[in-house]
Amino acid sequence: MPQMNERFLVSVKDVSLTLGGTPVLERVSLDIPEKEIVTLIGPNGAGKTTLLKVVLGIVAPTSGLIEKREGLRTGYVPQKLHVPLSVPMTVKRFLSLNAEHPNEKKLAVMDETGISPLMRRQVHNLSGGEMQRLLLARALLEDPDLLVLDEPAQGLDPAGEENLYALIEKLNAERGCAVLMVSHDLHVVMAKTYRVVCINKRVCCTGRPCEIASSSGYDALFGGRSHLALYAHKHEHNENGENDRVG
Repeated sequence: MPQMNERFLVSVKDVSLTLGGTPVLERVSLDIPEKEIVTLIGPNGAGKTTLLKVVLGIVAPTSGLIEKREGLRTGYVPQKLHVPLSVPMTVKRFLSLNAEHPNEKKLAVMDETGISPLMRRQVHNLSGGEMQRLLLARALLEDPDLLVLDEPAQGLDPAGEENLYALIEKLNAERGCAVLMVSHDLHVVMAKTYRVVCINKRVCCTGRPCEIASSSGYDALFGGRSHLALYAHKHEHNENGENDRVG
């Protein structure tokens, strides 16, 4: 069996998934390079969230292979997390639920995500944007090599979206962690991501943001609607300036 490329954190190879007799993913292949932001886009029901769960190991594929770098640390931010109203819990206490981390580390990730002033607030009283930053802080406690984000800005207003994606870009640059995320916020995401993967059960097209709008796969997926504000990403993909294979 060929060795996994050392630049990749995760390689998804020819993965298919069938649930209840219905194909959800069909022969999907993609690589997640270290230190890069990869965004999955596609219509509702395209299998984007399911693919994230396959990458995380939450859902096992029907066929295909998932390869991960040895010792890979991942941090997951779901779309939503329900905390029962009957359970009073402060922001600081919430960060202690999964594992006991030093207090200094909790304070550091709260500062990093801009939620330090909220540490004594009840989780139930947080706004949507504040809750997403809290979930992001919890993921950062594990010092992830890969952040996996499912619709991180869902329900936020345009200013909130922009601020959250700016924070994700900052974490990618300063921590050097890769990011795999699902998003419908195409006008913002295209300005922040390294590579876009259009998916509708299978990979329809993939490339840098400036390449996607003119691709036949994108036209087929979104019906030729040009609703993207595309920006060239300013970061190099690697020191040689080479393209990376995704899908």
